[in-house]
Amino acid sequence: MPSDTASRPLIHVSSTNCMRGWSPIPWYTYEVAPVFTLMEEAVLRKMMEMIGWEEGGDGLFNPGGSVSNMYAVNVARYQRCPDVKELGLSDVPRLVMFTSQECHYSISKAAAFLGIGTKNVYVVPSDDRGKMIPAALEEQITAAKSEGAVPFMVNATAGTTVLGAFDPIEEIADICEKHNLWLHVDACWGGVALMSEKHKHLLKGIHRANSVAWNPHKMLMACLQCCAFLVRDKTGLLQRCHSARASYLFQQDKFYNVRYDTGDKSIQCSRKPDAFKFWLMWKALGSRELEQRVDRALAMARYLEQEIKKREGFRLLMEPEYANVCFWYIPPSLRTMPDSPEFWEKLHIVAPAVKERMMKKGSMMVGYQPHGDKANFFRMIIISPQVSREDMDFVLDEIHNLGKDL
Repeated sequence: MPSDTASRPLIHVSSTNCMRGWSPIPWYTYEVAPVFTLMEEAVLRKMMEMIGWEEGGDGLFNPGGSVSNMYAVNVARYQRCPDVKELGLSDVPRLVMFTSQECHYSISKAAAFLGIGTKNVYVVPSDDRGKMIPAALEEQITAAKSEGAVPFMVNATAGTTVLGAFDPIEEIADICEKHNLWLHVDACWGGVALMSEKHKHLLKGIHRANSVAWNPHKMLMACLQCCAFLVRDKTGLLQRCHSARASYLFQQDKFYNVRYDTGDKSIQCSRKPDAFKFWLMWKALGSRELEQRVDRALAMARYLEQEIKKREGFRLLMEPEYANVCFWYIPPSLRTMPDSPEFWEKLHIVAPAVKERMMKKGSMMVGYQPHGDKANFFRMIIISPQVSREDMDFVLDEIHNLGKDL
């Protein structure tokens, strides 16, 4: 065995490379990367505990939340129609899935990529807070069945991209159990709230999900990319769905437990050891510091919300539920105008103009967008726990300075 001193350069090189997002190790079997394999298992087990899966489950880290959502659609379809793996789409009925109008676009992309078709993604209305309406979901499930379609999956979102809304997972889970549907929770953005005693209530009911997507590279600030896909199943469903049983890699008569050969349950062969980034950060900082990161980021979002309420010329789109603070900047020239079609038409061009000046000056990177019938507004996402009240004040001051003459 190498001495501790001799092993330090290897540890340094390995950790540095992984934190940069790459590794020279083509990871697909235990023998190639035994330590990374065990690290991934340990991290996934801890994440499952936080979700509330007391009996564990299965999962893997993969390149992006969009891929995690694609995994969910594929596994849910295989669970409903296992023959699709060998016989293809010609052997399955018209399958349909359900998601809210506020979901991430990767859901429809997954349907297109997997041959389900985007028109077989039923878009469920959301309320004025951006949350899926359970009654509307059940109505659409009933309607789909009456059309002869076969519902197989519901995607609930925990932390929507625009409004930061959390779908009512508990009520959606009741409907999924009633209709025997796979429930996937896209918690890529909001899953981090599980780390916080103060905020984990946002994901109430997530333990009832069949699968979860969760990205530690967001608010926890793990290095890109660091994305987990987790399933509650313990029967090897993920393996059966994706396995190709290549005999030159995944021999079944190896001397060790071949369940550690994780490469055959992913759609890739070689994978980067992304779990190492989260493992190393978690070990270095501890659960309490990660919890504080979440609490600090959301505290800054609340501070920004209060400052917007106090300042003349700023108006909230709605009270934020999470770290997505959406607001309008109203320049002095428009502040005396009543709310009218003309007012909103003029306000619609303010955010793009401010954004143009912002980019040319290079002072900030704050996005804007329309939403439904709402005029363009700024969407400030408080993702870093390192930001301060002074930073929040600067954002509002700078937007005013860039747009006060419009």
